[in-house]
Amino acid sequence: MPLALRDLRRRARRIKLLLMDVDGVMTDGRIYYVPNPKGGLLETKAFHSRDGLGIRFAHAAGLKTGVISGRSSPAVEHRAKELGIDFVHLHALDKIGPYEKILRAAGCADSQVAFIGDDIVDLPILKRVGLAVGVCDGHPALRRHVHYWTRNPGGLGAVRETIELILAAQGKLAGILESLLKGLR
Repeated sequence: MPLALRDLRRRARRIKLLLMDVDGVMTDGRIYYVPNPKGGLLETKAFHSRDGLGIRFAHAAGLKTGVISGRSSPAVEHRAKELGIDFVHLHALDKIGPYEKILRAAGCADSQVAFIGDDIVDLPILKRVGLAVGVCDGHPALRRHVHYWTRNPGGLGAVRETIELILAAQGKLAGILESLLKGLR
């Protein structure tokens, strides 16, 4: 096994907490404004159902999850609640403060955290965590600071891909998939 792959798996095995940016990671980064029947505009976003199922896999495996986003959105609040995401920090352009609060609340060290980001505002966290992940359509400046660059773009499976990478390295993915398949029979 190549050294880089061995290091990636070693890092993934330590993960107890998965944190994510929202726009460009859990979504494709586009923000939609639609007319509100009561006046003004409503903001809406699209989330991929496979990423949501991946987050449920993470929870089933005992991982904690969280989001840190520079923007606030009722759609994000709803999606986070729907998925049972443990930590939600919105309207946080400076993400280090919320990151440190989450670390304390989760009782984790930097080395036990994975973070998925897509843009330069995510670099301060990406430089600290044990498993730094950039989405394949993210800003090119992230490439030299991440341990893993996804094949799937943000909002289209990058979260699920990262979760499956972590769970496979921890030896938990096969069991979770088998449990799911048994439930479908």
